[in-house]
Amino acid sequence: MKEIRFAFKQTVPILFTYLFIGIAYGILMQQAGYSPIWSFLSALFIFAGSMQIVMIPLMQTGTSLMTLAVTTFFINARHLFYGIAFIENFRKMGWKYPYMVLTLTDETYSVLCSVKYKDGLDKEKATFFIALFNHCYWIAGCTLGSIAGQLLSWDMTGIEFSATAFFTVVVINHWKMNLARTPIFVGAGSSILLYILLGADQFLTPALLISLIALILLKDRVTMKTEGTLHVN
Repeated sequence: MKEIRFAFKQTVPILFTYLFIGIAYGILMQQAGYSPIWSFLSALFIFAGSMQIVMIPLMQTGTSLMTLAVTTFFINARHLFYGIAFIENFRKMGWKYPYMVLTLTDETYSVLCSVKYKDGLDKEKATFFIALFNHCYWIAGCTLGSIAGQLLSWDMTGIEFSATAFFTVVVINHWKMNLARTPIFVGAGSSILLYILLGADQFLTPALLISLIALILLKDRVTMKTEGTLHVN
């Protein structure tokens, strides 16, 4: 099917990113004492790379479900801003609508914003397969990483830095694309300030809360800058 071939070509860069970061996540899950089935299920139903990685130490320290839920909301609240641009498109996709909402990650959003559909393609099907491929890449990476963690015997200390490297590249790419840079300054400023005031163990949730409030107040400015840079199909 031409839509499948087209979607795969658009997501090849995401394939390698998701596989390597997913493998790192799976290894971390295995080191934390969770079996491959948990890595698979978290990738299938949570599908939030940053939150999944943050989730591991939180679960190890016995963090309550309420705290996990609040942290998840703050970390993924950015989806509320850029997801609005696609909500009407997704609604027209019928039964695929809930799945498209679930799978709208930062990387999928970037692909959907920049993709140029060829003449004769079913845009709805191509869009769906782009999201599906990216989801499958992440599931495969997380599961393979967890299995590899059981089989490999060498020291994996430091592998968690792969997530930091990944997020750094995302920020740099966001900056180079000349998108709205206000979220970068807001996130960096609130994190540094709260880190100094509260320390490494307490700064995350307050920093996320301040960032969310600031971005809500600055929503019009961020939206205007983003829409002026990207064309949403």
